[in-house]
Amino acid sequence: MTNQHEVRLEMANRLFFRLYQCANMLHKTGSRAVEAEGLTTQQWAVLGALSREVAQGGMSIGDLARYLMVSRQNLAGLVGRMERDGHVAIVQDERDRRSRLVTMTESGRHVWQDLARPKIRAYYDQVLQDFSVNDTVHTLHYLLKILENMKRIDDGAADAHAEYEES
Repeated sequence: MTNQHEVRLEMANRLFFRLYQCANMLHKTGSRAVEAEGLTTQQWAVLGALSREVAQGGMSIGDLARYLMVSRQNLAGLVGRMERDGHVAIVQDERDRRSRLVTMTESGRHVWQDLARPKIRAYYDQVLQDFSVNDTVHTLHYLLKILENMKRIDDGAADAHAEYEES
């Protein structure tokens, strides 16, 4: 193994460990930022996804799971808790009566827009306080590149699993 390759592997190890730490700290400190509203970072992500213009009519569990890149099983439990808390409702899709859509309730919209979003923005300001706009753009660019490569790996694993199931 070349020295350059060893350095690259060591840097990759550090990078992925830091991503792991960031994900854990996002969950911990992000949830703390919105805990007064009864939300976690996962619930914040669901409300954020449902608040988008393209999701005004709701999203199927499958579409929401794909958008958030989580399993349908994990999302179903999360959505069930959010439905219990009155943040979302599961309604029949008017276009396809066999499908059900997750929609944000008026209560969920109030929690999201009036209570959580100001705290989320303050949280972003704190976390990114030493970042210039350029720093943020570059960080986003590189995270998107990593995410695209991870999706490619995931898609390949899904294809391989499907081929295995067929044989």
